[in-house]
Amino acid sequence: MISQVFILTTSGDHLIYKDFRGEAGVDAIRTFYEAVTALSGDQPPVVMSHKGMHFVHVKQGGLYWAASTKSNPSPFTVIEFLNRLAALTKDYCGSLSEKSVRMNFALIYELLDEMVDYGYIQTTSTDMLKNFIQTETMSSKPFSLFELGNVGLFGAETQQSKVAPSAATSRPLMFTRGDQGGNEIFVDVIERLSVIIGSNGVVMKADIEGEIRVKCYLPGCSEMRIGLNEELSIGKSQLRGYGMAVRMDECSFHQAVKLDEFDAYRILKICPSQGEQTVMQYQLCDDLPCAPPFRLFPTVERDIGNRLLIYLKLRCDLSPKSVALNVSVTLPIPKGSVSLSQELSSPDQSAELQSKNKALQWDIPRFPGGAQLSALFKLEVPGLSSASLQEVGPVSLCFELPKHTCTGLQVRFLRLTPTQPGSSQRWVRYVTHSDSYTIRI
Repeated sequence: MISQVFILTTSGDHLIYKDFRGEAGVDAIRTFYEAVTALSGDQPPVVMSHKGMHFVHVKQGGLYWAASTKSNPSPFTVIEFLNRLAALTKDYCGSLSEKSVRMNFALIYELLDEMVDYGYIQTTSTDMLKNFIQTETMSSKPFSLFELGNVGLFGAETQQSKVAPSAATSRPLMFTRGDQGGNEIFVDVIERLSVIIGSNGVVMKADIEGEIRVKCYLPGCSEMRIGLNEELSIGKSQLRGYGMAVRMDECSFHQAVKLDEFDAYRILKICPSQGEQTVMQYQLCDDLPCAPPFRLFPTVERDIGNRLLIYLKLRCDLSPKSVALNVSVTLPIPKGSVSLSQELSSPDQSAELQSKNKALQWDIPRFPGGAQLSALFKLEVPGLSSASLQEVGPVSLCFELPKHTCTGLQVRFLRLTPTQPGSSQRWVRYVTHSDSYTIRI
């Protein structure tokens, strides 16, 4: 049974620290380092004891890979586990060094989460772990003149191939070449998501408010027909079709909308005027037809002295073809916090300590669906106490999900009567915003 696992440099800096059982504090790191530096010369795997705490370590890649325990497990089992952890780190990161461990700390923490559960070793199999590890490996590439096309000012990588332009959130339904002349009509399906997730990961509350907006810039249009999902149901008891129904509790319509085809065919008819108008508003309460777009796995621990360690692992549960933009994670922290240092899993992220609001803000400009990102924050909190830990949380998220609706509402077709001559264009855009997304820790 393993109590702690930590990776140290030869100078005593701890790169990785994971406490599985809470049987010993971070002082164990200093105790281990003092004992290991007292050894004469390079030693084979060594088992040491101090005040009922046993330390087992190996040295690979110029680093100490150590585990502590208060029980009496087989030393060879722990040594084999540490060697396997180092081998897996090398397999994933490509090399064993202080730099590779620092760059891939999030990946190593994820490996430890999957390999050990409450001190008990679960698996060290690469075939099994590859099904669960989602954090991408960060590697330092050597400079090459052949890759200067992807390098921007002062060597910064350009983001053109990573971030889609804002126009990509719009999908044209029809496009005809020729003089456009402003003959365009836009239909926006906009949803605002409010979610509260408990500390156990259970969704406690989920509300969706949505609307369909029409922006018309056509010189003349007598009627427009908007076809929605045929399996759309309104109310908790109404069901339509044979597939998964798109449900909403309430909906209201603009006074100019004709509903004679809505009950049977889910078609809205309207004579659009120039400019913008909201043709439909809807609401879904206490229900979320799909999984929440984000899950958070936080760890808050006291470090040496007055330092607080906060490890956040954020997972995006959208489909791999989707992406979340402008993700911002805000975490309230103890009021006495004075400084912050962070280790982020990718260079395009940023984090800052908001002294005025006493909160930590982690910004992610682009978050692909199915991905998982991590961040390690080290806060200096003078007079840190157990009461200070109660001031941490809850976490609030702000984000934008283009091409996505949580209810599943879609526009099947958009038809104009009479047919517009020339190069008229029709566009449909889907977007979901976070109205209030709170995760308790």
